[in-house]
Amino acid sequence: MQTGTRFGRILVAFDGSVDSQKAVGLACSLALKFGSGLTVVHVFSSPSIGYGASSGMPIPDYKMLEDAKKAAAKEVLSKGLQLAAQEGVEAKGELIEAPSVVEGLVEFAANNKADLIVTGTRGMTGFKKLILGSVSSGLVNHAHCPVLIAR
Repeated sequence: MQTGTRFGRILVAFDGSVDSQKAVGLACSLALKFGSGLTVVHVFSSPSIGYGASSGMPIPDYKMLEDAKKAAAKEVLSKGLQLAAQEGVEAKGELIEAPSVVEGLVEFAANNKADLIVTGTRGMTGFKKLILGSVSSGLVNHAHCPVLIAR
């Protein structure tokens, strides 16, 4: 890693969407150009199920649901790391469980002194008509470092 470069630590948010795949490609280009360390980050939340004690329904097995959610999240992260490897970058991977994707990414970036966050324009949500996704918009508004949005 080059010393004195402004982008020594790059974080790329990855959720498996086409735009996040573009973000990985862009982050890899920058990492190669500046000799930066790259971390691919996937944030997931625990499954939530409403339960009313008076319904008479059995209490669901949350462990099984949590294990399935975490396994799926690991698979998504693995795809992001594979994309980085295909670009010639040996990236670190980080799986974060958080109630909010934005909160998880912002906190991780601050704690790990990221110099740049790269994210896609839109993620996996159904709001495809939004110009800027809620995660990318949240990162722009709350991150301590520059945010680059791949389109």
